[in-house]
Amino acid sequence: MTHEPESADAVEEPEELEDPEEPEELEDPEEPEEPEEPEKAAGKGPYVLVVPSPRGLLRALRRRPRTFAWAAAWTVAAVVCALGAWSYADTSGDDALSYGKARDAALADGTSDIARLNTVDAAHAAGDLDRWLAATTGPLYDRLRSTHAADTATVEQSGTSTRGKVTDAAVTELDTRAGTAKLIATVEVRVTPASGTATTDRKRFEAGLSRTGDGWKLTALTAVPVGAS
Repeated sequence: MTHEPESADAVEEPEELEDPEEPEELEDPEEPEEPEEPEKAAGKGPYVLVVPSPRGLLRALRRRPRTFAWAAAWTVAAVVCALGAWSYADTSGDDALSYGKARDAALADGTSDIARLNTVDAAHAAGDLDRWLAATTGPLYDRLRSTHAADTATVEQSGTSTRGKVTDAAVTELDTRAGTAKLIATVEVRVTPASGTATTDRKRFEAGLSRTGDGWKLTALTAVPVGAS
């Protein structure tokens, strides 16, 4: 039995292959935006200062907390040192001013007291010797007080009057805490006897002083030979 070949129409044509899908094109990565240049300021230099926003400042602080902490610590330390130096200078100035005032007061009161103890009028001996007591304190006061009556009688009997004038004086020692000082003074004493010619004596004294509620007063008065160092 003979088979006839099938017609060409009956032959199945091979299926057309679909074109493979082309890969999707990858998008180009976005290029970072370049920071905008600061706007130029007309007539005031090439650029205008751009102040960062508060959010930007916060981000900067989060990035560098230790740096800012150290900066703050150094700033506080500098302020404390400056205040300490100012306080010390201010205190030193106050101490110097207080010392100067005390020295001037001791010199003024001591000069007046020394002149008073070299002055007595025979016609008013009791009153003048009372002023001696007012210018003294401590051991010198006690001594003058104990001889007050006898000294008054001696001056009245002699009839001699004296007047003292301090020509030069200086504070040699001063202790403001203890309230004590030492003074050296040169005094001219005019001596007028009951009869005869008046004379002038030149004397030198070293005095001890003590600060009281009524000012500086003499606690000691010692004659020093003129010319002695």
